[in-house]
Amino acid sequence: MEKESARLSADVMVNRIMTKQKTVTLKQVKSPIGRPKDQTATLIGLRLNKMNRTSTIIDTPENRGMIQKVAHLIQIVE
Repeated sequence: MEKESARLSADVMVNRIMTKQKTVTLKQVKSPIGRPKDQTATLIGLRLNKMNRTSTIIDTPENRGMIQKVAHLIQIVE
């Protein structure tokens, strides 16, 4: 119960931050199977780990670098 409320409050905080900043929506279009471990880890860092999943992240230089690293596995959705 305590973990659930902590997670909920963290999600609310992230949503509040994201509404004030530019965001990027990503969709995973290719599988990480057979790719180097660092690319798989990068997908997980972008909150993508299964095909056709979408994720909205804050547009920062760090996230842009992660997007470039796995650009061949993802698609930017507008």
